Amino acid sequence: MLTDTLQEKKVAAEPPIKEKRQLLSSLISAGTFEDFVNQVFWLTDNKESSYVCFANVHMLMEARNDKDFQDLLNNADIASPDGGPLSKLMKLLYGQHQDRVPGMDLMPRLLQEAAVRGKSVYFYGSTDDVLEAVVAQAKKDLPDLRIAGHYSPPFRKLTHIEDTAITKMINDSGADLVFVALGCPKQERWMADHKGQVKACMLGVGQAYMTYAGLERRLPKWARDLSLEWTYRLWQEPRRLWKRYLVTNTLFLFEVAKLMLSKRSNRRLQLTK
Repeated sequence: MLTDTLQEKKVAAEPPIKEKRQLLSSLISAGTFEDFVNQVFWLTDNKESSYVCFANVHMLMEARNDKDFQDLLNNADIASPDGGPLSKLMKLLYGQHQDRVPGMDLMPRLLQEAAVRGKSVYFYGSTDDVLEAVVAQAKKDLPDLRIAGHYSPPFRKLTHIEDTAITKMINDSGADLVFVALGCPKQERWMADHKGQVKACMLGVGQAYMTYAGLERRLPKWARDLSLEWTYRLWQEPRRLWKRYLVTNTLFLFEVAKLMLSKRSNRRLQLTK
């Protein structure tokens, strides 16, 4: 009987997501949307400190050009296929369907599940106005959700004293999930630097605050399914984002074409042996 109980605990402790798959130079987590939801809460129950990256084309190309950022992404406890091109490429390379798991969709689902599971959440980053809108929306949608706190840090490099004080403030709040919106790659670097310091699961959700609070519209689902969200973002902020999307997306397509040609050549060589 004791052996059976131990076996049940062992099974219950198994993480829902057990695999990462290589896309270019990056390792991206594989699983269904609900697997990712359950994996986040598995992290809150089984790891003292962890972080989640939501990977898109920009992040993959950033990792390809920056070894430190590549290590940061590959060492993430979860690297979610946020962008449609990533989920499609995973299916193309590995022959299995992969759900797209964007931060904009996962964050509301995690808040909903946190309310059910009695987990507390903390909102870090962005501006005071945006944070107030996010908290107001969360309280409206989920009255039972435990909101541990929120904080908008200064838009400059923090001193060691400031950083230590912020880390203590988050830890003292008792938060289980810490949503981080500092923009890519700043939020990913912040999470990696604070792994082992912030005692929670940190999630770099970027623009998810804006869409969750209704401060920014998203494209219809059919357009998102066609991976057209980047065109909408580019239209909104052309000066800031033209290089990220037009240049980066072109380079990504070039790298994917090279990869596919290489795989085809290798397949032909194997057939001729």
